Amino acid sequence: MTWTDERVETLKRLWAEGLSASQIAAALGGVTRNAVIGKVHRLGLSGRAKAPSSAAPRPRKPRVHSHMLRV
Repeated sequence: MTWTDERVETLKRLWAEGLSASQIAAALGGVTRNAVIGKVHRLGLSGRAKAPSSAAPRPRKPRVHSHMLRV
């Protein structure tokens, strides 16, 4: 598999949209997740959109310090 200009542009677009390396590899076909990661690093792509989260963050439980509890 060679990185044609068209495949590189597709990679850049999908990366900017927040797709994972595995998802991009599947979309491109004939390329592994590690090949996508390597190409992303060689192209210097870093900033990317976060994939939308499907779950709302859970509320945090109050911290209980065991050293403050005396029985």
